[in-house]
Amino acid sequence: MAIAPFNYPVNLSASKIAPALIGGNVVMFKPPTQGSISGLLLAQAFAEAGLPAGVFNTITGRGSEIGDYIIEHKEVNYINFTGSTPIGERIGKLAGMRPIMLELGGKDAAVVLEDADLEHAAKQIVGGAYSYSGQRCTAIKRVIVMESVADKLAALLQAEVEKLTVGDPFDNADITPVIDHASADFIWGLIEDAQEKGASALTEIKREANLIWPALFDHVTLDMKVAWEEPFGPVLPIIRVTSLEEAIQICNQSEFGLQSSVFTNDFPKAFEIAEKLEVGTVHINNKTQRGPDNFPFLGVKGSGAGVQGIRYSIEAMTQVKSIVFDVK
Repeated sequence: MAIAPFNYPVNLSASKIAPALIGGNVVMFKPPTQGSISGLLLAQAFAEAGLPAGVFNTITGRGSEIGDYIIEHKEVNYINFTGSTPIGERIGKLAGMRPIMLELGGKDAAVVLEDADLEHAAKQIVGGAYSYSGQRCTAIKRVIVMESVADKLAALLQAEVEKLTVGDPFDNADITPVIDHASADFIWGLIEDAQEKGASALTEIKREANLIWPALFDHVTLDMKVAWEEPFGPVLPIIRVTSLEEAIQICNQSEFGLQSSVFTNDFPKAFEIAEKLEVGTVHINNKTQRGPDNFPFLGVKGSGAGVQGIRYSIEAMTQVKSIVFDVK
C-alpha cells in the first residue's frame, strides 16, 4: 500500500511505487486528497507504459474516511506512507505485525558556528526554509546560532528573506498560499505565540487567507511553540546559544529526528557534531533536502521508520525466504 502526501504528489508517489514494482509486488496506491489529479495522471502513465491491468491500482478518497479500512485490509501486507507524525503513529498501531515504512515530520535545525561562512549560510538557510513556502518535511525549521555571530547572521537572513516574492504560484512567486485554511490557522497560531512571548520579528507579519508572508523571528526562546513544533509553512525562528553543547542539546531534545545542517569551516568538528545529532541525515555547509532518490533517506524518533532510496526501498519491500534442500 503506497500512501502519498500533497506536497510532492508525483515524486513521493513514484518513489514508493517504482521500487515496489521492481520487487515484484502488486501495488495499491492512494494519492493525496489534495493532489489526486496528479496521482491519477501518474497511474495513467504507468498504464500507457504497458503495465498489466491489476498490477498497479489506485483508490481515492479522504484518509479520515477510508484510511483505517485500507490500512487494516487483510490483503495489504506492506504499508509505505508519507505524511504527518500523528497519522504515522496511528498507521503503526493499525499495521500490527505487518512491515511499514514511514516518512513523517521534522524540525530540521541549521546549526551555525562562529567560523562559518555566514553569507553562504544565510543563502542556504533561506533557500532551505522557505522553498515551497516551507511545506516540506526537510525544510529548515529553526536556526541555532552562536551568540557571537548571531547579530550578523540575523541581518543576512533578513536581507535574503526580503528578496523573496509573495503571491500567486502561476506567477512563479517564491511564497504562495499554503495548502488550506487549517494549515494557515496553525501557522498563524505559532506566529502569534512567538510575538506574545517576546520574539523579535525581522520581517513584516502579514496574512491574507491562506497566504502568509515569510516570517523571520530572532531571540526565540525555548518556551515558544515555534521552537519545537513543525509549522509546515514560511516561518523561521532564530535561537541563540552560547556553546556547541547547548546547540546539540536543543537539536536532540526535539521529538523529531529527520535532518540537520551544520555550517562551519572546521570539518573534523562538523563530523563530530554530525555523529552526535539524533537525525537520519546531516548536511555540512548546505541546506537540508531530500537529495537524489538513490541516496538513503530516513528519519529517527518521530520522523519515521525504515530507510528509503531505490536500493533500500526494494530490499524493504522484498520478502526473503530460505529454502534448504538436503541431498542424501
